[in-house]
Amino acid sequence: MTDSAVKLLVPSPLRDRCGGVKEVPLTAPTVQAALLQIEGLHPDLYLGICDETGKVRRHVNVFVNQTHVRDREGLDTALRPGDVIWILPAVSGG
Repeated sequence: MTDSAVKLLVPSPLRDRCGGVKEVPLTAPTVQAALLQIEGLHPDLYLGICDETGKVRRHVNVFVNQTHVRDREGLDTALRPGDVIWILPAVSGG
């Protein structure tokens, strides 16, 4: 499979971890490969998304386009050119 040109949208609460950028262009065949690219490009952002074992943190949701990756193939979800990875931290309050 060839790599795909995609973009990762960075939510406001995590932008301080990557110099304030709103989106990061990536070239990756899967969501896992995209996250590994983020680790190399913006290590602090990666740590806001994934824990020390490389798993997505419990309070963070990852979508490709409009579908949660858990409803697809998880981090092995294949990416196609033009796909958008959305990172959505859970919101809580009371």
